[in-house]
Order: sequence, then C-alpha cells, then structure tokens
Amino acid sequence: MKFSSLFSLLLFLLITVNVSVAKTKKGTFYFSWGYNTEWYTKSTITVDQSKVGTYYQLLNVSGHDNKGWDDKLFSKELTIPQYNWRLGYVFNEEKGYGIELNFDHTKFIVQDPQLVHVRGIRNGLPIDQQINFTDTGGFFYYLNNGANFLLFNFVKHWHLKKNKSGTLQLDALVKAGIGPLVPHVENKLFGEANVPHFQVGGWNVGTEGTIKLIYLDRVFLEFATKLDYARYSGLKINHGGEIKQAFGSIQFIGSLGFHIAKYKK
Repeated sequence: MKFSSLFSLLLFLLITVNVSVAKTKKGTFYFSWGYNTEWYTKSTITVDQSKVGTYYQLLNVSGHDNKGWDDKLFSKELTIPQYNWRLGYVFNEEKGYGIELNFDHTKFIVQDPQLVHVRGIRNGLPIDQQINFTDTGGFFYYLNNGANFLLFNFVKHWHLKKNKSGTLQLDALVKAGIGPLVPHVENKLFGEANVPHFQVGGWNVGTEGTIKLIYLDRVFLEFATKLDYARYSGLKINHGGEIKQAFGSIQFIGSLGFHIAKYKK
C-alpha cells in the first residue's frame, strides 16, 4: 500500500472517529503506529494439489521475520517495513475497559538454506526424503508482503502512576482477541512458482501486554510484547491446490500514538 493511500484511509478514519465522539459525548479514542520484530515456532507446511496426485508435508520448517525498519527506515515507504497500527476506544474510563482494532504487518520467510524433510505423495508417487530448501534449488516460501495479523481485541487499562505536575502518566494494558489472517502468498516449490497474491486465509488469536507513557493526556509511547497463534488455510497455489500452515509467534513492538480529545459540552 502506498503511503498516500494509507494517509487518506487514516484521515477518513480520524474524521469518522471525531464524528462518533461528537455523537456519543463520552469515551476516548486513540490511534498508534509503530514497528515490530518477531520470532516464530517451527511449523509444518501442508501442500494439497489433489488434482495432479500431489499431497505432501514440509515438516518442522524454520522461518524468520524481515524487519525492514533496521535499514534506512526514513528512506523508504513507511509501510514497507514490519509495521503495526492500533485504533481503539475506551468506553468505560472508570473501569478501564475498551475495544481495539489491532493490525500487525508481520513477515514470515522460510529459512534459506535449510534441510527439510518432505513426506507424502508427489505426482502420484510416494516421497519421503530430505531436500535442500534453497531458492537456487527451486524452493522459496514467503509471506513477505505480509503474514498480516488482524485482531478485534478487548482491552483492559490500569493507571499506574502520574507525576506531580500531571504532565506524565504511566499506564498498563492487557489485550486479547481473535481475527482473520490476510497474507500475501508467494512461493516456489519443486521449481514451480505460484502467482503472488493477497487473500483472506485463516484466523489468529493473540494476547498483548503493553506499557504506555502518556504526555499531557494526548501523545503517548507504547512498548508491547505480543503472543499470537496463526492458523493459515486455503492459501491458493498452482494446479488448483492449497496450502495450510500454523505457527506461534512472539513479538516486540514500539509505537507512537495519540488520544483524540473527548467531546465536551
């Protein structure tokens, strides 16, 4: 997504939010933008191309992220690195309850090179062997334009501390939610590359713990740790085939955000 398109979308959301605040006359909206890094559990990739007599698994595959923000962040589109945004609404200030739309543009790349055990049937013949998983050997597997976790979260806030002047406040947040996966699917298996594409392909659940430093009740910095379980399914590949895969991840996230002022009579 181009930054101009993203900016237009965010502007629309902010206008919508301000109209909503004016109507409800209560609650606090917030928005944040930041960047992340993550580590993944090993996973099994199941390839189903039944139309051509192929069904096999790539067992215990290792994958890694692709940060992007650690190399000349401000010389590229802000949406190229692994970014994240949060759009939330605190509907009960006294009890600290809120809801949140939570998006992580994460990236997953199968480690190249690595030895991978392949087991199943390929072109109607049994296969049970180790392969050298390398691009030059005819293999790659990218969710590099996004493994893309989207969550609808319930949020609980706690006010921990405020300085004497009231300009700085420290909060803690815990979040939990469920939502769809919207990956960009790109791979080459046994020398056959798919047509790269975005799609809705599975679901994920996650929980997040956050420390939030707020200045003048408007601008804030957030540092978060997130655990997520993602279960991909129906990822389209050649010959009318599909891929499914599941993995866990741990993320570390840094964000900058702002509160939208509550409506006052």
